[in-house]
Amino acid sequence: MNVPFRVDNCSIERTLDIVGEKWTFLVLREAFSGVRRFADMQAVTGAPRQVLSARLARLVEEGLLRKEPYREPGQRQRDEYRLTDKGRDLYPLLVALMHWGDRYLADDDGPPVLLTHRDCGAPIELHFRCADGHEVSGPREVTPLLGTGARIRSA
Repeated sequence: MNVPFRVDNCSIERTLDIVGEKWTFLVLREAFSGVRRFADMQAVTGAPRQVLSARLARLVEEGLLRKEPYREPGQRQRDEYRLTDKGRDLYPLLVALMHWGDRYLADDDGPPVLLTHRDCGAPIELHFRCADGHEVSGPREVTPLLGTGARIRSA
């Protein structure tokens, strides 16, 4: 991406400030799979307790997850972690990372997980399209322009 300008308020940088860490993506992976409870998340991710606690707290603070209290009979109240709309909007990003890993890092046997459409069973694919519906194959077909909120970085 050859951009003749740099902005101080880059959306990519801001997003990575929130989700740009391995454990955060693994927590989100599990949340998208329906895992909601701390102990279950810790078991499937293998995250150290303190790390998982910090990641969950940050995702709640940033509005990607929300806490919902629950109580098992005879136990103290605990919280489940549920995706918000803001969190669910990260799903295409997670799928894109998975597809990249499947293409370049999978074992010779193929990808470990296949995502399919629940209604018809067809594999999930990601596509870029412009607002007029044209397929965009890659960065050479994209022109970056300054947005209305751009703050140009001074030299």
